[in-house]
Amino acid sequence: MNYSKYLFLFVILFSLSSVGQERKKDFLFIKTGAEQTEKYVYFLKNKHVAVVANHTTNINGSHLVDSLLNLGVDIVKIFSPEHGFRGNADAGEHVKNYIDEKTKLPVISLYGNSKKPKLNDLENIDIVVFDLQDVGVRFYTYISTMHYVMEACAEMNVELLILDRPNPNGFYIDGPILDTAYQSFVGMHPVPIVHGMTIAEYAKMVNGEKWLKNGVKCDLSFIPCANYTHDSLYELPLNPSPNLQNMRSVYLYPSLGFFEGTSLSAGRGTEFPFQTFGGPDLQNVEFTFTPKSIDGASKYPKHKNQKCYGVDLREIEIEDLISQKEINLEWLLFGYENVKNKEQFFNSFFYNISGTDQLKNQILQGKSEKEIRKSWHSGLKKFKKIRRKYLIYKDF
Repeated sequence: MNYSKYLFLFVILFSLSSVGQERKKDFLFIKTGAEQTEKYVYFLKNKHVAVVANHTTNINGSHLVDSLLNLGVDIVKIFSPEHGFRGNADAGEHVKNYIDEKTKLPVISLYGNSKKPKLNDLENIDIVVFDLQDVGVRFYTYISTMHYVMEACAEMNVELLILDRPNPNGFYIDGPILDTAYQSFVGMHPVPIVHGMTIAEYAKMVNGEKWLKNGVKCDLSFIPCANYTHDSLYELPLNPSPNLQNMRSVYLYPSLGFFEGTSLSAGRGTEFPFQTFGGPDLQNVEFTFTPKSIDGASKYPKHKNQKCYGVDLREIEIEDLISQKEINLEWLLFGYENVKNKEQFFNSFFYNISGTDQLKNQILQGKSEKEIRKSWHSGLKKFKKIRRKYLIYKDF
């Protein structure tokens, strides 16, 4: 009997079990800023309050807005980001202002005609409470919404209180640094794709680096998470947006987001978005999927009703995704190498998603993954030095 073989398997299984147990332990003991109401409710009393919120603005099954109203806080209005206050709007879908049926409060969309609160929106507001579950990726737009909220608050001399939440991708840093020539709502700051910061840490950096218009500074305070470090693995209690439906999609999102700027689909319009990639002209693969229109998630998915050939990533173990601690570039390179029509592989949105023209050029030149990664080293080194100044939690 080959005992060494079985010993090796035992060690692997034990280590994976330990990772699972650690993930469960982290999740059980971490408390979000919002959950610690005793630390901030007194600060909101006798003030006119606005809340930046969506469906993730939740405390143990109760929406933060409902909880604060029950505690006697005078909430005047709600601001909502992409996907809307209840989190059921499609990606990129403009949301109109409306009155929330449950609370009868006005909901002002920050993903409609304006992405920044207007000056009259903040009239008679003493403090804005910001509580959104981010996923730690540059092109995930909640940090862009936060930028504009900070800017509006600074211009109107309104306080901003951030209720911090763990970053599920907060245990690593990776990707090209954004070139501000390609600044957009899916990338507003010179940071890598995966920045390794919570939303409060990120806000401190936006303030400290004077990235707001005209260098204004926001009157910023925050309630930190309890029992969280950047080594913590936090399992989200709610899906942060309609197409990030489980932790596998959250971990795959930084890598598969590139495909939003290409001719290939990242699985929108399927039951497993951001857990596959492919298209009608992808070769040398056997898996197939057909994107369909799904209300509240993907009304107009890429390659709608067309048979796509692709790669199914649902078989990858969660622990394997975590252990990589880097963006997977091989899938993007494989996609380019195996499409029939290479000339139409990239679209103009790829510059916004990648934040640079360099990555596209490197792929066209046939650069290897190792060569591409090497070109990121200098920018990542500089960013890490900047990032260190604004950390709230023990780093990895």
